[in-house]
Amino acid sequence: MKNIAALVSGGVDSSVVVHLLCEQGYKPSLFYIKIGMDGAEYMDCSAEEDIELATATARRYGLPLEIVDLHREYWDNVAAYAIDKIRKGQTPNPDVMCNKLIKFGCFEQRVGKDFDFTATGHYATTLLRDRKIWLGTAKDPVKDQTDFLAQIDYLQVSKLMFPIGHLMKHEVREIAQNAKLPNARRKDSQGICFLGKINYNDFVRRFLGEKEGAVVEWETGKRIGTHRGYWFHTIGQRKGLGLGGGPWFVIKKNIEENIIYVSHGYDTEAQYGTEFSLSDFHFITGNPWEEGSNEVNITFKIRHTPEFIKGRLVRKGNTCHVLSSEKLQGIAPGQFGVIYDEKAEVCVGSGVVI
Repeated sequence: MKNIAALVSGGVDSSVVVHLLCEQGYKPSLFYIKIGMDGAEYMDCSAEEDIELATATARRYGLPLEIVDLHREYWDNVAAYAIDKIRKGQTPNPDVMCNKLIKFGCFEQRVGKDFDFTATGHYATTLLRDRKIWLGTAKDPVKDQTDFLAQIDYLQVSKLMFPIGHLMKHEVREIAQNAKLPNARRKDSQGICFLGKINYNDFVRRFLGEKEGAVVEWETGKRIGTHRGYWFHTIGQRKGLGLGGGPWFVIKKNIEENIIYVSHGYDTEAQYGTEFSLSDFHFITGNPWEEGSNEVNITFKIRHTPEFIKGRLVRKGNTCHVLSSEKLQGIAPGQFGVIYDEKAEVCVGSGVVI
């Protein structure tokens, strides 16, 4: 019998994971990873309700639950990474780094190493091809979370189980309701994992402060407003600019001079691009394409959306160049470009947009 560690969050997805494992005859050990800092004014990650619901699930199935406090590791690795990227005017993705470094990094080193597998409520799958395990996409394209897993490595993916990856979200809810799980009707959590109820801008302000700068119309060079710091804005942003006569989109930032450039309207060419480059490209399992094939058909994502965009991947040394089949809005340096195979079945890996 496999020895399984199951990560629970208090949410419906991870509770259904526990239910399905128990139905299959497993007795997983449950673990709740605590990443919020109690009492920190800039982090409001109250774990009370989460732990209550996770405890209720553990009791329901007669399973042990242990709280693993990784808040210091989270702060040193993930929150600090996010602040550093924001300070440089880039767009970070803390959830990608949390999966790589905390959930399947620090947890594995401290706890997971003693188990055969770690099961989670992520919407993803694993595929066995060519005697290797690959990260596969979920059945539900809206909930698919492989883009958040695109920096994990082969050792990590080979130990992971995703019991709900073959289900649609409404099917997961139905299972929870039929099983009368305590969180069957609980809403899905939104936003960055470590902020809880804290506003993103308040968090950034706590560390980077405010500094007034000009908002300039890209086409005319005319100053049309004032912002409180380039670090509050990201390429492609539309909301929260405080400008009348919209829509306005952030299309460029001058970090040295603290200037935000915006463009007006939905169809302006300035906010679109059809290609971008990725540095430090990371294969999760390996290169699925034939050796020597430096240009291949792919699908990809540059943000968390249900759509997989078709394109071409051109590899030159350690840099990958992506040519998109359609116009892309808001290509932002610092964010992850996630590469899939042509059929969008396998998440091949990811790199940082430069």
